[in-house]
Amino acid sequence: MPKNPISLATVGSPSHEVRIIGGQWKRSKIKVIDRPGLRPTPDRVRETLFNWLGQDLTDWRCVDAFAGTGALGFEAASRGAQSVLMLEQDAQLVNLLSQTRERLKAQSVQVQKGDAMTALQRLVPSSLDVVFLDPPFENSHFEKALQAAAKAVVPGGWVYLEAPNHWTDEAIQACGLHPEKYLKAGAVHAHLLQRPIEG
Repeated sequence: MPKNPISLATVGSPSHEVRIIGGQWKRSKIKVIDRPGLRPTPDRVRETLFNWLGQDLTDWRCVDAFAGTGALGFEAASRGAQSVLMLEQDAQLVNLLSQTRERLKAQSVQVQKGDAMTALQRLVPSSLDVVFLDPPFENSHFEKALQAAAKAVVPGGWVYLEAPNHWTDEAIQACGLHPEKYLKAGAVHAHLLQRPIEG
């Protein structure tokens, strides 16, 4: 697959809501509050990501680590994911995620308060189809998060990473993943990675 970067322009100043782009809750709004380090994945980046993954995520099992607004997880659930576990440590954001879940009647979504790194390392190996990783950019645990996510997804499963820099193929492969797609949008470097299928 081609890995040439796609450059996306940043759009205006940050708004206080984002919209779900596709699926049963298309155009539904997700509230964004001012919290340190909170960066909802831009609409155009999410649109590109779910074009890469495919529009239909029926029966997929997903984890939205460092969930924040939940934009990635709710997008996955809107597109038919069987289960979406949202991990978030900030109590105010956890409350907001729960409110959004109730408003959308998103029965496939589970919101869990706690440290995402600890939760990632406790996930059942090869139990997921995709893990979304969008940690605070000052977070120093990117490598550990990638390693844990690589073990948690099935062979052929996906890990999405947002980071403040472009990860090299060598660094990604050292975490047990294969680079598939990459784009840059403003300060965001978005990577779609796959766990190799052995044999």
